[in-house]
Amino acid sequence: MTEKQENILKAALKLFAQEGYASTSTSKVAKAAGVSEGLIFRHFGNKEGLLNAILEMASEVMQQKMAAVVMTSNPKEMLSKLFEMLFSIEESEYEMWKLVYALKWQTDSYDASKYDSLKLVLNNAFEKLGYEDPAAETELVLMIMDGVATCLLLHPPSNKTDILMALKKKYDI
Repeated sequence: MTEKQENILKAALKLFAQEGYASTSTSKVAKAAGVSEGLIFRHFGNKEGLLNAILEMASEVMQQKMAAVVMTSNPKEMLSKLFEMLFSIEESEYEMWKLVYALKWQTDSYDASKYDSLKLVLNNAFEKLGYEDPAAETELVLMIMDGVATCLLLHPPSNKTDILMALKKKYDI
């Protein structure tokens, strides 16, 4: 990827996250990136292509983060890694995750199937741990993750470590 393409993606990510996808024009992205609008169309086709490139980037980041979690065979260790990953979102990634979460509500671009492998791993972990309803516990953890991520992105609490410890205690890990 060229430096100009990276600048376009960074500018689009920032504007989409701050102002919303629908409210951001390609001309505004071009101006923020210091390029011509035609260059955006040449590299990404249109605004949707630009969004798809950002979502692909987010998907790759998520896959990298999840790899360490889903490859863990010990169920308690897997849960611990999952919760730690969630509470260690880097501030440099906030805009990307804010955009991904906003798009869940604003467009039809959210693909829940990306969590299928995590669901399988969680369900298997809760089965191994002897939970009465592993599928329900899996859904509960996914809901907790959504809530925690939303809270951390919008208004991070000062006691993140205490909250992580409480969550680990709840699951005896």
